Amino acid sequence: MTHGVKRTIPHPCLTFVCICLQEIGKPKCVLELFDTFPIVQGKSRPIKVLNRLTVVASDPSHFRPNAEYKAYDLVAVYPKTEKLFHAACMTFDVDIICVAVTEKQPFFFKRSPVNGAIERGVFFEISYTPAIRDSTMRRYTIANAISLTETCKGKNLIVTSGAEKPLELRGPYDIANLGLLFGLSEEDGKAAISTNCRAVHLHGETRKTALGIVHTMKKDQPLTERQEEEQVPASKRAKIATVDS
Repeated sequence: MTHGVKRTIPHPCLTFVCICLQEIGKPKCVLELFDTFPIVQGKSRPIKVLNRLTVVASDPSHFRPNAEYKAYDLVAVYPKTEKLFHAACMTFDVDIICVAVTEKQPFFFKRSPVNGAIERGVFFEISYTPAIRDSTMRRYTIANAISLTETCKGKNLIVTSGAEKPLELRGPYDIANLGLLFGLSEEDGKAAISTNCRAVHLHGETRKTALGIVHTMKKDQPLTERQEEEQVPASKRAKIATVDS
């Protein structure tokens, strides 16, 4: 699959915009990237490494899901405009929607598309590393995160690192406390680094393997006269029998 990237070429009289195609190939096997994996603390199995594709979209044509997308464990989209954000929430077949953290959010979050994403099981991602690197980006990260949190009420939110160096990583309890600065409650802050991340993984598995989900509900059957009598306490049953006689 290919994606178009616009490049402007200056000319004395004209400005040409050429489309450079970038291939999206299949992800590399994690066994080719790592020889061994560390063991999960408290368990006898190694950590599970997932591959992810993040599409930075500034035009609707940039996101065209195909067979290549299903090869990735997780598919994320970073919409640059309000129109694309609405499309990502309501129609794009993705697992994660990224939120700007290195710049001021170019549009306001609206409750309708955000609730639509929550109903579809799509999660929003906030990365905390830019807040560590620079004071200006820290203001952007906190402001954008609070704006999103107020709209989604802390639901379907994950906090990730986006780290490029080991020193930029933080422990889970530090990240959960950082969630308080993002407007999350203590419970939602813990969920953003634990249960919600697990839910994103399961959503990715569903996207890759299933075409839909069947939801069944048990329908209450009407009670017969005998069942109604059996539900009446014995003391009341005796009084009813006496009145009838």
